[in-house]
Amino acid sequence: MAIFTDGELAYLREQKLGRMATTGADGAPHVVPVGYGVDDATGSIDIIGYQLRDSKKFRDLTRDPRIAFVVDDVLPPWKPRGIEIRGTAQMLLADDPAVGVTRDTIRITPQRINAWGIDTDAYQRNSRTV
Repeated sequence: MAIFTDGELAYLREQKLGRMATTGADGAPHVVPVGYGVDDATGSIDIIGYQLRDSKKFRDLTRDPRIAFVVDDVLPPWKPRGIEIRGTAQMLLADDPAVGVTRDTIRITPQRINAWGIDTDAYQRNSRTV
């Protein structure tokens, strides 16, 4: 079973920026804009950044791997669309030859997907557990 619909995959591939939410050590939410890619082989969302392993988001996910990730936009005149992905994160370190990545990566494995305005109209959600 495919994790994302064809419409969701096309949308994720055309966008450049998402927002990733983690939980800090004090329990407070932490949201940051990030670039991302969709891994065709795994259906995961991969976040690659500069000095990633030194970042607050990386430390947060080491403590608590639960994550939320949102990509959205609005088309004129007012047609919101987007996708929220909730799941778990795995930190893949480039210096670990067993993981096979060239740069440090946060890999999000989706568990819940909420999409709107992609395969539905702007105000109807396509929600599912994967």
